[in-house]
Amino acid sequence: MEKVFALKNVKFHYKDSKRISRIFEDISFDIFSDEITALIGENGSGKTTVTKLMMGIIKPLQGNIYVFGRNIKEMSLGQIGKKVGYLFQNPERQLFATSVYEELSFVMEIKGYDKKYIDKEVSQTLKLLNLYHLKNDVPFFLSGGEKQRLALASILVNKPKYLVLDEPTTSLDIERKEILSNIIDKLRKEKIGTLIVSHDNQFIERHADRIIQLSKGEIVNDTRT
Repeated sequence: MEKVFALKNVKFHYKDSKRISRIFEDISFDIFSDEITALIGENGSGKTTVTKLMMGIIKPLQGNIYVFGRNIKEMSLGQIGKKVGYLFQNPERQLFATSVYEELSFVMEIKGYDKKYIDKEVSQTLKLLNLYHLKNDVPFFLSGGEKQRLALASILVNKPKYLVLDEPTTSLDIERKEILSNIIDKLRKEKIGTLIVSHDNQFIERHADRIIQLSKGEIVNDTRT
């Protein structure tokens, strides 16, 4: 079982002009590749903060974080993103292109893939997430659920080794949630694991092999199902 993330004695505070908000004082845990881990806890418990630390979006004040054995202090956001796909809680934060198709094709073009391969991969991924009929639409004008699925599609098309999904079922109806569940099941068969941050207990119960519960910046429960 390969170790994806290793957090060692991580400390992090949010600071503003009036106060310091203590999130993590000393948190350590490991996440493994071929299992699905759920991260749960009340609002403000630190769930999204810890995923941003793991992805290198924010930096710990103390301690170390490793991604596939490499310290993120030595890695760029792009290097981390090549290995781990990250779905933001607000999908609009990762959408930038002028069309749904371009949202997926842009990075592949930069990587130098030929047009035929790009069209095949983008079309398949859009069909997988029931977005192909919107391929020429502007992402800004999509519904919340469509934006969520498009953000996920833009991650999947790059074939990451692991996924981190922050509240992935937000804005999804029952049918779209089932599509997402099937994708996670398919990735599991391919030995691609997922970390799911969610309040959706039914979704967690269906998928999670392990549940980590945070409260006030501390792990209060860590159980394998």
